[in-house]
Amino acid sequence: MIHQNRRQELLSQFDDNCVLIISTNPEQFRNGDVSFPFRPHSDFFYLTGFQEPEAVAVISKDSYCMFLRPKDPAREIWDGARVGLLEAPSVLNLDHAFDINQLEVELTQLIPAGHSVYFDAKPCELDSKLTKLLAQYNPTSLQMPLHEMRLIKEESEILTMQKAADISCAAHTLAMTQVSPNMFEYELQSVFDAHFAKNNTQHAYTPIVAGGKNGCILHYIDNNQVLKSGDLVLIDAGCELDYYASDITRTFPVSGQFSEPQKQIYQIVLDAQLAAIDSIKPGANIHKPHKIASDIIQQGLEALGLLSPKDCLSKFYMHGTGHWLGMDVHDVGKYQDNQQHRVFEKGMVTTVEPGIYIRKDAKIDPVYHNIGIRIEDDVLVTNEGNTVLTKNLIKTINDIETLMSQTNL
Repeated sequence: MIHQNRRQELLSQFDDNCVLIISTNPEQFRNGDVSFPFRPHSDFFYLTGFQEPEAVAVISKDSYCMFLRPKDPAREIWDGARVGLLEAPSVLNLDHAFDINQLEVELTQLIPAGHSVYFDAKPCELDSKLTKLLAQYNPTSLQMPLHEMRLIKEESEILTMQKAADISCAAHTLAMTQVSPNMFEYELQSVFDAHFAKNNTQHAYTPIVAGGKNGCILHYIDNNQVLKSGDLVLIDAGCELDYYASDITRTFPVSGQFSEPQKQIYQIVLDAQLAAIDSIKPGANIHKPHKIASDIIQQGLEALGLLSPKDCLSKFYMHGTGHWLGMDVHDVGKYQDNQQHRVFEKGMVTTVEPGIYIRKDAKIDPVYHNIGIRIEDDVLVTNEGNTVLTKNLIKTINDIETLMSQTNL
């Protein structure tokens, strides 16, 4: 019923003479005849709950139909059972099910004369075919109303995201307890691989396990270098559970103890993050956390003599402080209304992830070289203010050093 309710809510935002068409991608080949594990398109699954590839939903106020793959006993021996055309109406609560191979013949028959068509094409062969079939209707984008719906999480979505956050928090804690000098970054990544698999989840995105200077590369994913004593390791990793993502970053010392310069930079980032989180509540401007975090980082770096008031902060902090989180890691939903930053609303989930990245520079005291620190949590906007979904994961200097000293004896 949850998917039916979503379709009805979406349709209520249009007039009666409209047809909404939304597809999910075919399987994607990895190499040769090997496919990547299939994941349905988030918009499609959000409205249908259907998890098979190569399908098209046709939604109107009069009917709900779907084109999907027919049963194929030979292929099902190799790939598993398909819902098929006969069972699809009862399983998916459809009015009619059509063979995806008949798309070119049947689709336009489902669009009454004078109806407006809403469709967004993705870069795949199926959507290229749909684009040609629907060209005569001059389709309008469906993204704005649909993505605004997805931005406000329902209770069931929040529960799933909390579970995903808990699993990811536990994996990060394990990493802190199992790291040791001379490990490879990929060995530390394997802690996440194993824990996510053990909990029947997968990585929500390619994990970042960045030791030393690699922590200053924002999207470092090679994860193949040695973790050295005295360096920090920055880990940005989160699992996806039932198509909902978590997104967490922690930075901690490979040897278990922060150096004094590392402590100085870390505390600035943590102070910025805590203040940014504290500013999140319904009605607050969504730019406020970034402004607060940036001001604290600027002041902190000036106090250490790493910046002057006239210097640009982007030398050390060059990304935003957060993004929407949900079915996609960088989830859908607009950030502005009429070219103005929108305000937080109950049910939104955002990351809060300030950072400082100090590359080797002759003008900077060498004790700060190659310090890359980011601290990221997932925050739900509530009636009262906010709830940090990832609050179970420690992040103070004392807590990190205490945990690591107890487990690395």
